[in-house]
Amino acid sequence: MCTENALPRRAAAELVGTAALVTVVIGSGIQAAGLSQDDGVRLLANALASAIGLGLLIALFSPVSGAHLNPVITLFMWWSRRRGNDGLSRREVALYITAQFTGAVTGALLAEAMFGRMPGVWSTQIRSAGHLLIGETVATAGLVLLVHGLDRIGRAKLTPVAVAAYIGAAIWFTSSGSFANPAATVGRSLTDSFTGIAPASLPGFITAQLLGGLLGTGLAAILYGPLPKPWTAESAG
Repeated sequence: MCTENALPRRAAAELVGTAALVTVVIGSGIQAAGLSQDDGVRLLANALASAIGLGLLIALFSPVSGAHLNPVITLFMWWSRRRGNDGLSRREVALYITAQFTGAVTGALLAEAMFGRMPGVWSTQIRSAGHLLIGETVATAGLVLLVHGLDRIGRAKLTPVAVAAYIGAAIWFTSSGSFANPAATVGRSLTDSFTGIAPASLPGFITAQLLGGLLGTGLAAILYGPLPKPWTAESAG
């Protein structure tokens, strides 16, 4: 992450980036539903648009804020680096997460308005079945493991392509459709469309995402070992 950028600029990048991401996810779902009655075609179109959009947004905003665009990524990146001096502070984490949730709601309202729909209508799609929560835990664990793994092996530059590819695949191979993002999940409760989720389903999904984040972080530590300690004059001498 480019921590030399001022915190307000980084928070703005997280807000705008998350808003754009949710706009892409919801907008492509509305467009797909309007063009096809086939659920497979709808899902394919939504998955492709979401994956491409996410990869581009990570590439665009990563130099500014690290392009977390996801409270789970922010929370567990902070958790894994909390003993070092190269991670986010608690204040920065709080501001990032606030910006992400604000951006997600903004993006949902924008997507609805852009397609001539009434913004702010709650979704009626109940997604509370146990197998969906298992799928959401798996989807989030895989995402966090991927991000942490690339960071730990020194291949963070691959993140835009790798994360986009993973999300595109996970939309298909997980039962939940791979929301894997608490902020985007809240945003998607504000659209009664193909990509929506009913407010009553939010607690279960967000709990599954947090559990998945914890599992992904733990797997990264097991597979790749602890993060290297930041360089200091004392450690060098």
